[in-house]
Amino acid sequence: MDIYRDRTIKYDFITYSLFVLFFPHLIAGPIVYHKEIIPQFTDQKTFQVNYRNISTGILLFFIGLSKKVIIADYFSPHVSAVFDLAEHPTFIDAWAGTLSYVMQIYFDFSGYTDMALGLAYLFNIKMPNNFDSPYQSNNIIDFWRRWHMTLSRFLKDYLYIPLGGNRLGKPRKYFNLMVTMLLGGLWHGAGWNFVIWGGLHGLYLCVNHGFRAIKMEIHWLMGRLITFTAVSVAWIFFRAKDLGNALNVLYGCAGLNGINLHPKYATKAEVFYILLALIAVNVLPNSNYLANNIKPQLKWLLFTIALALISLTMIDNPSEFLYFQF
Repeated sequence: MDIYRDRTIKYDFITYSLFVLFFPHLIAGPIVYHKEIIPQFTDQKTFQVNYRNISTGILLFFIGLSKKVIIADYFSPHVSAVFDLAEHPTFIDAWAGTLSYVMQIYFDFSGYTDMALGLAYLFNIKMPNNFDSPYQSNNIIDFWRRWHMTLSRFLKDYLYIPLGGNRLGKPRKYFNLMVTMLLGGLWHGAGWNFVIWGGLHGLYLCVNHGFRAIKMEIHWLMGRLITFTAVSVAWIFFRAKDLGNALNVLYGCAGLNGINLHPKYATKAEVFYILLALIAVNVLPNSNYLANNIKPQLKWLLFTIALALISLTMIDNPSEFLYFQF
């Protein structure tokens, strides 16, 4: 497609092969463009030792590993208990399982991305950031500018804009949004759950653009709460084994399976760590900020060593990254 648009693009076989096979991004992204990576392969600075990049890369790698093995893998069994074992999860169980998955998929996928970016830094290659504190978004448009950012731009550049984008009037704009997000859902897997997940986000985006068109403003706190709830509901369909399983958990979240003050699956520890994770994603600086602002200092060295030791000692039964399946 890029060559069709611009006939001047020419790469030799070795250069193109290196772009395709550069291993940090192979399994689960970030999705990179040739124009931002290939020029770095021929830049003389890439072949010089850069201690700042090395220190940043090691820090990013172990931040990512800690996200995976310390946080995401902790939530994994709690998610499975509700989505795979519970027949009719009650209100607290359903929400605990849903929010556990909301945190699991974020820390799992952003952890992988941090590790990929960190590895690339070790080779003096800078790949695009893929996450920018998405759960701090105050609306769904902002969410897709912060979540899996390289997928968002890929869908925009190769689906939304070729379909006409917003250039053909408002009805066509909303149609293009829905088609793009439905296809974005199918990109993750050929199942109704993914179609519904994509369709929900398409609907969310249409509503958000509609509010902007009539200049309707919502307080940022209310906007963040609505956005987070809408995203969480959509994640139910993304995680569930099938449509029936998704509806079962959704009924539980709505209280239709009953409200049990002594939940079967939600432990006090799980609820505590969910609250802790919620605070972390809304308050703490993200790894992208750290990568761009840290300086190689003793305190960061000690922090990295501590993070590495804790993470490596917690790899008892390593689980696959969630996005490996997409």
